[in-house]
Amino acid sequence: MEPTRVTVDEVKERMERGEPFVFLDTRNPQAWGESDSRLPGAIRVPADEVQQHLNEIPHGSAIITYCT
Repeated sequence: MEPTRVTVDEVKERMERGEPFVFLDTRNPQAWGESDSRLPGAIRVPADEVQQHLNEIPHGSAIITYCT
């Protein structure tokens, strides 16, 4: 499956419909530490470490990845 970009409004619509998905926060540790914005329940994996953490990412649901 090819990745696609989604807007904040699209994510809100998916949430309102109860669509299952997982947030994957791939910001680097410095950006994550300096940010006041954190999504509850998001899985934190720096972008350069995703391969090492694939077993921590649920399968079967859409994954919405965000970074800086």
